[in-house]
Amino acid sequence: MLKFIKHNLETIDGVDIYPIISLSIFFVVFVSFFIWAMTYSKDKIKELSELPFKEEN
Repeated sequence: MLKFIKHNLETIDGVDIYPIISLSIFFVVFVSFFIWAMTYSKDKIKELSELPFKEEN
């Protein structure tokens, strides 16, 4: 079955750019999330972590 998919993909012009674009998008999103997580306020993280234990009247 893989040879049928491989044959179809070989007939598409410029198909070799799609894995590069996919990897680039994944890398940018991963690095962006990592930077966002590292620069997030420690006070805000503490506030959000205590949220389930707060009692609301």
